[in-house]
Amino acid sequence: MSRMEGKMFNCEKELTLSVIGGKWKMLILWHLGKEGTKRFGELKALMPGITQRMLVNQLRELEEDLIVDRKVYPVVPPKVEYSLTEQGQSLMPILDSMYKWGKNYMDINRDSEDRREPIK
Repeated sequence: MSRMEGKMFNCEKELTLSVIGGKWKMLILWHLGKEGTKRFGELKALMPGITQRMLVNQLRELEEDLIVDRKVYPVVPPKVEYSLTEQGQSLMPILDSMYKWGKNYMDINRDSEDRREPIK
Protein backbone atom coordinates (compact mmCIF):
# COMPACT_ATOMS: atom_id res chain seq x y z
CA MET A 1 0.00 0.00 0.00
CA SER A 2 1.28 3.47 -0.82
CA ARG A 3 0.19 7.02 -0.16
CA MET A 4 0.08 9.83 -2.72
CA GLU A 5 -1.23 13.31 -2.00
CA GLY A 6 -2.92 12.03 1.14
CA LYS A 7 -4.74 9.20 -0.66
CA MET A 8 -4.03 5.53 -0.03
CA PHE A 9 -3.63 3.14 -2.97
CA ASN A 10 -3.40 -0.63 -2.77
CA CYS A 11 -1.62 -0.89 -6.11
CA GLU A 12 -0.46 1.09 -9.12
CA LYS A 13 -3.57 0.11 -11.12
CA GLU A 14 -5.76 1.76 -8.51
CA LEU A 15 -3.65 4.92 -8.72
CA THR A 16 -3.90 4.94 -12.53
CA LEU A 17 -7.67 4.58 -12.42
CA SER A 18 -7.95 7.42 -9.91
CA VAL A 19 -6.07 9.70 -12.33
CA ILE A 20 -7.81 8.77 -15.61
CA GLY A 21 -11.02 7.11 -14.39
CA GLY A 22 -14.52 8.43 -14.69
CA LYS A 23 -16.88 9.06 -17.55
CA TRP A 24 -15.19 12.12 -19.05
CA LYS A 25 -11.46 12.16 -18.33
CA MET A 26 -10.53 9.59 -20.95
CA LEU A 27 -12.58 11.44 -23.57
CA ILE A 28 -10.86 14.71 -22.70
CA LEU A 29 -7.47 13.00 -22.93
CA TRP A 30 -8.42 11.31 -26.21
CA HIS A 31 -9.42 14.59 -27.88
CA LEU A 32 -6.36 16.47 -26.64
CA GLY A 33 -4.07 13.59 -27.61
CA LYS A 34 -5.53 13.00 -31.06
CA GLU A 35 -6.51 16.53 -32.06
CA GLY A 36 -4.02 18.65 -30.12
CA THR A 37 -4.49 21.81 -28.10
CA LYS A 38 -8.09 22.88 -27.55
CA ARG A 39 -9.92 25.79 -25.98
CA PHE A 40 -12.62 25.14 -23.39
CA GLY A 41 -15.48 25.75 -25.83
CA GLU A 42 -13.95 23.40 -28.39
CA LEU A 43 -13.71 20.61 -25.82
CA LYS A 44 -17.28 21.25 -24.67
CA ALA A 45 -18.51 21.01 -28.28
CA LEU A 46 -16.72 17.67 -28.74
CA MET A 47 -18.56 16.21 -25.73
CA PRO A 48 -22.18 17.36 -25.96
CA GLY A 49 -23.29 15.39 -22.88
CA ILE A 50 -20.88 17.06 -20.44
CA THR A 51 -21.95 20.03 -18.35
CA GLN A 52 -19.76 23.11 -18.13
CA ARG A 53 -19.23 22.53 -14.41
CA MET A 54 -18.18 18.90 -14.94
CA LEU A 55 -15.73 19.86 -17.71
CA VAL A 56 -14.18 22.52 -15.47
CA ASN A 57 -13.83 20.01 -12.61
CA GLN A 58 -12.35 17.27 -14.79
CA LEU A 59 -9.85 19.66 -16.40
CA ARG A 60 -8.81 20.96 -12.96
CA GLU A 61 -8.24 17.43 -11.67
CA LEU A 62 -6.21 16.49 -14.76
CA GLU A 63 -4.19 19.69 -14.36
CA GLU A 64 -3.56 18.96 -10.66
CA ASP A 65 -2.41 15.46 -11.61
CA LEU A 66 0.03 17.00 -14.15
CA ILE A 67 -1.70 15.29 -17.09
CA VAL A 68 -3.13 18.43 -18.73
CA ASP A 69 -1.47 21.82 -19.13
CA ARG A 70 -3.59 24.98 -18.93
CA LYS A 71 -2.19 28.04 -20.68
CA VAL A 72 -3.79 31.43 -20.05
CA TYR A 73 -3.08 34.23 -22.51
CA PRO A 74 -3.09 37.84 -21.21
CA VAL A 75 -5.74 39.11 -23.63
CA VAL A 76 -9.28 40.43 -23.37
CA PRO A 77 -11.47 38.46 -23.54
CA PRO A 78 -9.44 35.79 -21.74
CA LYS A 79 -8.04 33.00 -23.88
CA VAL A 80 -7.27 29.66 -22.25
CA GLU A 81 -5.91 26.59 -24.02
CA TYR A 82 -5.56 23.01 -22.82
CA SER A 83 -3.01 20.47 -24.00
CA LEU A 84 -1.46 17.25 -22.78
CA THR A 85 1.72 17.37 -20.75
CA GLU A 86 4.50 14.89 -21.46
CA GLN A 87 2.98 12.67 -18.76
CA GLY A 88 -0.40 13.00 -20.45
CA GLN A 89 1.08 12.08 -23.83
CA SER A 90 2.47 8.92 -22.27
CA LEU A 91 -1.14 7.76 -21.73
CA MET A 92 -1.98 7.75 -25.45
CA PRO A 93 -0.74 4.20 -26.18
CA ILE A 94 -2.92 2.99 -23.29
CA LEU A 95 -5.95 4.89 -24.59
CA ASP A 96 -5.29 3.58 -28.11
CA SER A 97 -5.24 0.02 -26.74
CA MET A 98 -8.46 0.63 -24.83
CA TYR A 99 -10.10 2.01 -27.97
CA LYS A 100 -9.04 -1.05 -30.00
CA TRP A 101 -10.20 -3.42 -27.28
CA GLY A 102 -13.58 -1.68 -27.04
CA LYS A 103 -14.07 -1.67 -30.80
CA ASN A 104 -13.22 -5.38 -31.01
CA TYR A 105 -15.50 -6.19 -28.07
CA MET A 106 -18.35 -4.25 -29.67
CA ASP A 107 -17.85 -6.00 -33.02
CA ILE A 108 -17.76 -9.47 -31.42
CA ASN A 109 -20.90 -8.80 -29.39
CA ARG A 110 -22.71 -7.29 -32.35
CA ASP A 111 -21.84 -10.37 -34.44
CA SER A 112 -23.02 -12.75 -31.70
CA GLU A 113 -26.30 -10.82 -31.34
CA ASP A 114 -26.88 -11.12 -35.10
CA ARG A 115 -26.52 -14.94 -34.87
CA ARG A 116 -28.94 -15.33 -31.97
CA GLU A 117 -32.46 -16.37 -32.78
CA PRO A 118 -35.19 -14.03 -31.58
CA ILE A 119 -37.16 -15.18 -28.55
CA LYS A 120 -40.80 -15.87 -29.37
